[in-house]
Amino acid sequence: FDQIRQINAHGQEFWNARKLYKLLGYTEYGKFLPAIERAKESCKSSRQEVLDHFAHVSEMIKIASGTAREAFRKVEDYQLSRYACYLIAQNGDPRKEEIALAQAYFAIQTRRQELQDLLTEDSKRMFLRSEMKYRNKNLAKAAQEAGSEELAANLFRATQAEAKLKRENILGQSNANKAHYDVGKKVRKTIQELGGTMPEKLETPANIKEAKQRLKVRGQELL
Repeated sequence: FDQIRQINAHGQEFWNARKLYKLLGYTEYGKFLPAIERAKESCKSSRQEVLDHFAHVSEMIKIASGTAREAFRKVEDYQLSRYACYLIAQNGDPRKEEIALAQAYFAIQTRRQELQDLLTEDSKRMFLRSEMKYRNKNLAKAAQEAGSEELAANLFRATQAEAKLKRENILGQSNANKAHYDVGKKVRKTIQELGGTMPEKLETPANIKEAKQRLKVRGQELL
């Protein structure tokens, strides 16, 4: 199957139906067309754009050579996506051994992709957890010297940066740093638009240990 795969000018893979039908055990292209039509219906049912997977094309093939004048004939064909090939295998003649083998092949490929997607998702989650652990550690350190207003702004920045990393699937230390920078820039702009005091201009608050001690004396429970 992969040996007859082709790549178009846009770098997209495709399979010619006139090569695929032989691989799937059909002796004539005309007998293969009903399987293609059933596959196109399945494509519609799955709410996929048929033309994105079944591109109808016409080609001129040589039918005579070695004469004074070469002869060509126009033939109809399809350029099929991998998904289209999968649907054709599912809608092919089940009595053919080649169809059964194709169905098994696509079942294995689908399972492999599912496992790969799972591993990728796990990697993303581990990266994000590591990133936020690092950011929270820095935030906690900054809280030792920051006031409530500045701390609230930093907390908002951190939570929004985390959401951006997840939402946009941002990976890599440099990309994560840029995301945090961009979010922080927008937070600063919002504070400025609201007429608030920029964090670096806020009065230096008392030491956090002193604040804890005052609360303890007053009998307030710290969370």
